Amino acid sequence: MTKPSLLILPGDGIGPEVMAEVRKIIGWFGERRGLAFDVSEDLVGGCAYDKHGTPLHDDTMAKAQEVDAVLLGAVGGPKYDSLDFSVKPERGLLRLRKEMDLFSNLRPAQCFDALADFSSLKKDVVAGLDIMIVRELTSGVYFGEPRGIFKEGNERVGINTQRYTESEIARVARSAFELAMRRDKKLCSMEKANVMESGILWRDVVTEVGKDYPEAELSHMYADAGAMQLTRWPKQFDVIVTDNLFGDLLSDLAAMLTGSLGMLPSASLGAPMASGRPKALYEPVHGSAPDIAGQGKANPIACILSFAMALRYSFDQGDEATRLETAIETVLAKGLRTADLMGPEGGSAVSTSGMGDAIVAALDASI
Repeated sequence: MTKPSLLILPGDGIGPEVMAEVRKIIGWFGERRGLAFDVSEDLVGGCAYDKHGTPLHDDTMAKAQEVDAVLLGAVGGPKYDSLDFSVKPERGLLRLRKEMDLFSNLRPAQCFDALADFSSLKKDVVAGLDIMIVRELTSGVYFGEPRGIFKEGNERVGINTQRYTESEIARVARSAFELAMRRDKKLCSMEKANVMESGILWRDVVTEVGKDYPEAELSHMYADAGAMQLTRWPKQFDVIVTDNLFGDLLSDLAAMLTGSLGMLPSASLGAPMASGRPKALYEPVHGSAPDIAGQGKANPIACILSFAMALRYSFDQGDEATRLETAIETVLAKGLRTADLMGPEGGSAVSTSGMGDAIVAALDASI
């Protein structure tokens, strides 16, 4: 039987450190659960530019198109700030998303009980929080044309274009409805239909797609009001679907409800391949954090949870994904904390590798 294939792209900054802990978890599933993967590794971001003069080599892009899933660490850093925009590290990530056509970005915001006091919001507001933001990822203002900085008369003008087609909206809406049907059958669509024509189209198309899911409860909300409601009472939501720009902003806001960006994974999914699995890229929401790179301070949990999402969405291993998530919850309940999770309530400080080792020990105890 052919092993499922996984391409690992550690990237820059803390990316290699957190990915090393994911490697431990992948090894554990192969040794203890008979769930082995055909794992390969390559470069993306600044490290790829250092070697190839481009943030994503064509050969790496070809590999990403062939494997069952891609797992990415983080890209970027101040070392590359002076590069031309076309070869900045982030362009490698954007190319992966665009050429793999990963239009549906899933960003969960889940508050583990052990970290409920760590959020900036009151405990009763965030305790038990488990919501999912579905962000359209390959269109909208980040990709629309025309774009650029131009000279008009005696001054410069910056232009970015918000552009969506009906089909682009419909496919991400359908992805969100399908996810909602596996959860609480509740979907809130967010846009700015009060001031943007693209928002009017977005609302119209999502409503039309919703007719195919009569059991789902569909609501609409302006994105700015949605941001306010996420900080007022986030548990009123289950699944939120929104466009590329608003999804970027709202998912980062939701991340802080849980206490730390170091806890947030994501999945970017595309159309099904011949295997029936969707094309997929999994990555933590956090950045490359170059200020702590190489110091053993990084929190690997977001990257490990990204692998849990891969188990669930790419490899049909929902029970094993739950096993991994439960192991993480167990470790946090014991008070183990990386630097980003050390708050007034204290805890037992552990390094990046120490957290990975503790999660592996909890997995051992689960069988």
